[in-house]
Amino acid sequence: MRWFWIDRYEEFVRGSHAVAVKAVTLAEEHLHDHFPGLPVMPNSLVLEGMAQAAGLLVIDSIDYARQVVLAKVGKSEFYFDAIPGDVLRYRVEIVDSSDSVALIKATSTVGDRLQAEAELVMGLLVEGDMVPKLMSKRELMEWFDNLHVFEVGTNADGTPIPYDRLPHVT
Repeated sequence: MRWFWIDRYEEFVRGSHAVAVKAVTLAEEHLHDHFPGLPVMPNSLVLEGMAQAAGLLVIDSIDYARQVVLAKVGKSEFYFDAIPGDVLRYRVEIVDSSDSVALIKATSTVGDRLQAEAELVMGLLVEGDMVPKLMSKRELMEWFDNLHVFEVGTNADGTPIPYDRLPHVT
């Protein structure tokens, strides 16, 4: 089973930044145990949502050449809990990158209130014996499609990201 902690992208600028949203609902089973009688989205899952939003931005920026994983949370701060009914808006920005890492500035807001901020380090790993393929390019493209990247995504110059379902890609 895979867990997805973003529902869709509202903005996606290739190689630069993205904005993704996550609606917190009582339909999410983990909220019933965290905490009984006072459902709160765990901060670790807010961080994971930020990391997923950043990971797709990064893997697209490197043309799917490496596996992208959350390697480190450099710093994080949470200002209030996310609860059912909240819509988290994750803004992620590639601050710097090299062949092996991408540094990300991430924020989570609810309405106009800053809910959390974090510095993320995304590892860019070469697939091989020690690094399994986490998702095929087809799965990634399906995820991009489901998250509306091709509807809102642009290149840095403002031109739309070309839409190709890539039926031949595995």
